[in-house]
Amino acid sequence: MVRRVAVIGAGVGGLASVKCCLDEGLEPTCFERSEDIGGLWRYTDSVDGGRVSVYRSVITNTSKEMSCFSDFPFPEDFPSFLPHGLLLEYFRMYAQHFDLLRHIRFKTTALSVRKRPDFATSGQWEVVTETDGIRDSHVFDAVMVCTGHYQEPYLPLASFPGIDTCFKGQYLHSQEYKDMEAFRGKRVLIIGIGNTGGDLSVELSHVAAKVFLSTRSSTWVFSRVSDHGFPFDMLSTTRFNHFIDWLLPSALTKRMRFQKFNSWFNHANYGLASTKSSKFKVIINEELPFCLLSGTVVLKPNVKKFTESSAVFEDGTTEENIDVVLFATGYIFTFPFLEESVRSLFDDNRSLYKCIFPPQLEKPTLAIIGLVQLTGSVMVGAEMQARWVTGIFAGWNKLPPTSRMMADVLKKKPPAKRNPSERENLKISFISYTDEIASCAGVKPSVLRLLLTDPRLALAIFFGPCTPYQYRLVGRGKWSGARDAILTQWQRTLKPLRTRVVDDSSDSSSGWRWMCLLALPVALTAGFLLSKYPWPGWSPRAGL
Repeated sequence: MVRRVAVIGAGVGGLASVKCCLDEGLEPTCFERSEDIGGLWRYTDSVDGGRVSVYRSVITNTSKEMSCFSDFPFPEDFPSFLPHGLLLEYFRMYAQHFDLLRHIRFKTTALSVRKRPDFATSGQWEVVTETDGIRDSHVFDAVMVCTGHYQEPYLPLASFPGIDTCFKGQYLHSQEYKDMEAFRGKRVLIIGIGNTGGDLSVELSHVAAKVFLSTRSSTWVFSRVSDHGFPFDMLSTTRFNHFIDWLLPSALTKRMRFQKFNSWFNHANYGLASTKSSKFKVIINEELPFCLLSGTVVLKPNVKKFTESSAVFEDGTTEENIDVVLFATGYIFTFPFLEESVRSLFDDNRSLYKCIFPPQLEKPTLAIIGLVQLTGSVMVGAEMQARWVTGIFAGWNKLPPTSRMMADVLKKKPPAKRNPSERENLKISFISYTDEIASCAGVKPSVLRLLLTDPRLALAIFFGPCTPYQYRLVGRGKWSGARDAILTQWQRTLKPLRTRVVDDSSDSSSGWRWMCLLALPVALTAGFLLSKYPWPGWSPRAGL
């Protein structure tokens, strides 16, 4: 019987895990090595003890309605896309509202997590921690590791000959970047065009003498501001769109997606991507196209080698007088506190059952929370994982036999191992994954059933954004405010924009009623088809 649970890390996953443990009547103790909550999202001016944090200007890539904890909406006056300070304020509100802080031991580092000698029967763990130089040993019935996947910078120096032997300038990983002042007047080369590489190239273009952005992959760029000015994820991440993706051939949906990207600007003209690309990544950046158009950022192919002061690229071109090379090459995850026999059971998150459980363990009392790449908010995915995991610990849910878990892992594991800079192609569909875990936890809503009992809510769920509140309508942890939160999500989205009211006498209510009426048979058909022929749990295909 699981009772005492160790939670390692007080970031997003850790806070959700502590709260879910309390919901299930468990006794969590959270160990956080720093002095505060927030994890990655708690900005600091310095890199203290190797802790990874966001840079000063960062703003979330997913909107507040698509990123909140499922039973705790953001305040309505918060903007849709949040600076790190407001996001951390939200975490503090969440922790205070659910009284989580008393379960967190700050400035306490987890040094080791080892199986007890009787683990095969008890499933217990010995956790050694250190606080102010004093070590302590604890025994827990279960462990939830919530350190995320931004743990250790990935710095592939061996792939860039000359960078650490010939090059006389400075090179650093984006983990060390905090603000742009140190780069004023310099010629900067950024390697890697993920979301971080794109953000930093735009930011540095305001102060640097020149910014070069080097990439080896095709990259599609889109904006957080979508049709009619709404947040992109609230329009794109819907069950209707997900149903269409499931219904149509993947080649056709990919072509439609490329056409959507190119409707903003032709990516081939900018050297970013071609519709013939088989491997590609998708990043969010409103300003990068203009920086390329204005020449403040210059796109370059992969670097072949470095000399004392220049970079030679694979197309034969050379850029001279490079002052700084900034690697935006991602991170690798390591769990140094886990004993080797446990760590060796999974080389990446795809070796874990549902990206959570090491399937070969004799007892399912170790869960890895938040080690998943989603096309939507990882915050929502981590909370859903924590709800399912704590339900298993409490005895409400059960895992299948080891053989079935291993078969599921092998079925879904990608054939090739890729480096962190290529993980974009391995992102899992947000709706597919959260629905899969919600089904395991018994909290996935039934659109077909709701159509018969609450048509208005059913249509909002199917055609509207797949917000986290949907997973609080049924099952354990059902929240009485979920229905209202879903039906008022657009009001909370628009509220912070109403700082100046203009007269708009157009009345779209009748049009909305007609749309709902026409949509009813579509939703009924989709609900029937999906109940008869459910789509696979998740797919390694990249996409929105």
